[in-house]
Amino acid sequence: MATQYGISGTTAKGIAASVERGVAEGVLGPGAALPPVRRLADELGVSPGTVATAYKELRGRGIVVTRGRGGTVVASAPAVASRRPPKVPPGLRDLAGGHPDPGLLPGLVPPSRLAPGARSHRSTPRLARLEEVVRDWLRPDGVPVDHVTFAHGALDLIGRLLSVELRPGDAVAMEDPGYHHLLDLVTALGLRSVPVTVDDEGMRPDALHGALRAGVRAVVCSPRAQNPYGGCFSAERRDALREALEEQPDVLVVENDHASAVTEAPLRTLTGGGLTRWVHVRTVSKFLGADLRWAAAACDATTLARHDGRLLLTSGWVSHLLQDAVYGLLTDEATRALVSRARETYALRRTALLRELGARDFEAHGVSGMNVWVPVADESAVVNGLRSYGWWVAAGARFRLSSGPGVRISVAELEPADAARLASDFAAVLGESEATYGG
Repeated sequence: MATQYGISGTTAKGIAASVERGVAEGVLGPGAALPPVRRLADELGVSPGTVATAYKELRGRGIVVTRGRGGTVVASAPAVASRRPPKVPPGLRDLAGGHPDPGLLPGLVPPSRLAPGARSHRSTPRLARLEEVVRDWLRPDGVPVDHVTFAHGALDLIGRLLSVELRPGDAVAMEDPGYHHLLDLVTALGLRSVPVTVDDEGMRPDALHGALRAGVRAVVCSPRAQNPYGGCFSAERRDALREALEEQPDVLVVENDHASAVTEAPLRTLTGGGLTRWVHVRTVSKFLGADLRWAAAACDATTLARHDGRLLLTSGWVSHLLQDAVYGLLTDEATRALVSRARETYALRRTALLRELGARDFEAHGVSGMNVWVPVADESAVVNGLRSYGWWVAAGARFRLSSGPGVRISVAELEPADAARLASDFAAVLGESEATYGG
C-alpha cells in the first residue's frame, strides 16, 4: 500500500519525483493506491492544488492512472518499469527473444553514394529514389501510396503519431495479447489501453466494436504475423473490421505490418477503403537487421502533415546515410533472394512446430509470422519446466492485458528437427496434468 512508502516533497515536481522513485524501486507496485489529494496535502503541509498538479504530471507520464472512486493508483505497467523479458539464463536455447535468424540477414555495408558537403535535409528529408522503392513495395499489396514518410523504426513512428493525435487519458484499442513494447509505449504516453481480443484472423470484430463504443481515439493492429498470436486477416475479417472503423471517421487506424517481407501470408490491408485517418507502417528489422532503425509508412494527407511536422521539430529527418543503406539493400538482387529464402524458412520452421504440438493434442496458434502462442493455465510452471529441459520460452504475461495466460515460442532459429524434441519436452513438462496446464 502507498502508506508503507513515505511520499515526500514540498512542490509538485518534488512530490511527483518521490512517487516515481518509489515506483522505480519497487516499493510502490502496480495497483498500489496513492493517498487522496487532501490527505497527502495535509501530511506534507502543502496545498491540495500542489498535490493535484503532481498527480496530473504522473498521469501524463503514464506512471499512475485514476480510477474514479477507486482513486489514483500506480499503473499496471508504469513507464519507469518495463515488460522487457528477463535475461536468458546461461546454457539455455533462447526461443523467447523474437529475433530473426542472423544467418538469414544480409551484411550491412556503409553506403558510398553520398558526396560530402551540405545537403538540404530539411527541405528534402526523404531520398526520392527510396520513396519510389517504397511505393513500388506497398502498391502491389493495395496500400495507397500518394503520401509516404519515413521514421526511425515502427515504434518511433507510432509513438510520434499517438503523441500528436491524442492527449493523456485518451483510450487506444490494442491487440490482446499484443506486442509488449507497444503496450508499454501507450502507457508511457499517458494513454489508456482498451484490450481487443485476437484470434487466428487477427482482431475480433465484436471486441473492436466494444472498444469503439468505449470511445477509443486510435486503433493499433497487425494485419499479419500478429505478435505474439500469429493471426492474419482473412478477407472476411478485414472487411468486417473496416466496416466497423468506417463508422468512426475520427479514429486513427495504425496498421503495423512489422514482418512484411518475411511473412508468407498475403496482406489484406484495412487501408484503401473508406477510412479517413489511417497509416500503414513497415519496418525492415525482421529481414534487414535490427540495427537499421528505419521504417516506411503510407498514410492520409492529414496524418502525413502531423507526423512530419512533429518530426521536423525533433530529429528533423531520418539520416540520408541510413536511407541510402536501406535503398541499396532493398534494390540488391542478392538481398532479395536472401529475404525470399528467409520467408520460406520461417514458414517451414513455424509449421513444423505447430505440426509437432498438434500431434500431441496441444492447442497452438501461429498461422503466420515467426512466433507460436500456446495457451496454458500456469505460465511459470511451463517456463520453468521447459527451462529444466534446456529451453527458454517467453511467459505470456508481458503480452497480455486481460486475455488468458500462454507462452510465446519464437521459431526463427528453431530447426524442424528440433521441433519434435521441443514438443516432446513440452508434453513431459505437462505430464499427466494437461487438463490443468494445457490449453
